[in-house]
Amino acid sequence: MVKVLPGTPGTGKTRLSKELAKKFGCHHLDISAVAKENNFVEEYDDEYECPILDEEKLLDYLEPIMAEGGKIVDYHSCEFFPERWFDVVYVMQCENSILFDRLTARGYNAKKIQSNVECEIFQTILEEAMESYNSDIVIPIHGDSEEEFQKNLTQISAWFQSATS
Repeated sequence: MVKVLPGTPGTGKTRLSKELAKKFGCHHLDISAVAKENNFVEEYDDEYECPILDEEKLLDYLEPIMAEGGKIVDYHSCEFFPERWFDVVYVMQCENSILFDRLTARGYNAKKIQSNVECEIFQTILEEAMESYNSDIVIPIHGDSEEEFQKNLTQISAWFQSATS
């Protein structure tokens, strides 16, 4: 089983990905960390204070890793990953005021916060996932609260158990 959890930064995808990986004995792939560790960065965007990913190098590197299965992929977008890699795409979403507070607490600059909140308002990541993958495997979930976190664990656990039975 391979799952991807894309979502705007601050929606809760990394926490959920790590917990799911631990629960199911899967390998958590934090794509930002993989890109940094392997220098899959084309340049740095000073305005948004973030690296720009070299998608081609990353995909070449990940191909044999993804073929092994048992991965949970965590990244803010997903549209460039091949559909064949994923059994399910859980798109993390978050209420805008909660997201704003989380990004502010992370020390993001005003431009980056505005861009990420607008991305969430317009559901950009969900839309990209729906356009890139079979809509039957794209499932929006919310990461606004601890209750939703627990609900997501339960929902994804049930899916995982039914898919592996």
